[in-house]
Amino acid sequence: MSTFPTVRSRRLRTSPGLRRMVAETRLHPANFVLPLFAVGGRDVANPIRSMPGHDQLSVDGIVAVTKEAAAAGVGGVILFGIPDAKDAQGSQAWNPHGPVPEAIRAIKDAVPDLVVWADVCLCEYTSHGHCGVLRGESVDNDATLPLLAQAAVAYADAGADVIAPSDMMDGRVAAIRAALDSAGYPEMALCSYSAKYASAYYGPFRDAAGSTPSFGDRRTHQMDPPNVREALAEVEQDLAEGADMVMVKPAGPYLDVISAVRAAVDVPVAAYQVSGEYSMIEAAAANEWVDGERVMLESLTGIRRAGAGIILTYFATRAARALETA
Repeated sequence: MSTFPTVRSRRLRTSPGLRRMVAETRLHPANFVLPLFAVGGRDVANPIRSMPGHDQLSVDGIVAVTKEAAAAGVGGVILFGIPDAKDAQGSQAWNPHGPVPEAIRAIKDAVPDLVVWADVCLCEYTSHGHCGVLRGESVDNDATLPLLAQAAVAYADAGADVIAPSDMMDGRVAAIRAALDSAGYPEMALCSYSAKYASAYYGPFRDAAGSTPSFGDRRTHQMDPPNVREALAEVEQDLAEGADMVMVKPAGPYLDVISAVRAAVDVPVAAYQVSGEYSMIEAAAANEWVDGERVMLESLTGIRRAGAGIILTYFATRAARALETA
């Protein structure tokens, strides 16, 4: 038996104010984390061709962009470093005067309340572009762990608030947690990229970070896209090793994974709206195929609705400003 016209769902959609009042999912800038690419020097702003609106920045530029993000209400930034020189071990990753430690110190001095995340991986620092040291043409998982731990301690020494290993080596959370604890950082927060997929959506990031592998790919250590149960096993293992938060990457094509992880754990769940997601929206908007601002907010709402409490996104500052008038 129909209940029409007693029930009219449209009644709660009749005005912007009413729609906001009954919204089941809310975006807040405090939950956004803005990725930034740090380089050496001063007054450096190298445009990233495949990511319009974003640059590789020297520390002074990083500070300026971070101040803008904080003023818009963005909760944090995550730093990736592009060193002046690379080698087979990626040794500049733990250089205390490298671009990431220098940027961390400058940000904490300029905007002390902003949450600063430090990504931990060797791909930006190795001459071959892989996420760890090589044995022949394979990444040596166990030999890579102490190097990742050194980098994590260097970022903690500089003042980072969150250490975020993205390398997908087995056992890296335990190795980093032990190194941080031994170095006097038992309260350092650790967010593991637990479910990081071997995705084609990372292309623009590799342009930005100069981290394209010189041969092969990363399918031996990053997750295979068809798998969800494996993601839950990775999450469980990382939490057992000492992670405080877990991340799913990419976000948009993996909303089901975000939802499954959210249902399985009680810790904060982050999701990374990656470079390819950003660049596709930007390209479509530039061609006037979509309303860029609406698609931006709708995509972020979908990630939040799936269960991500923290969203890493290149739209962070723009989305924060858009929410002020939404």
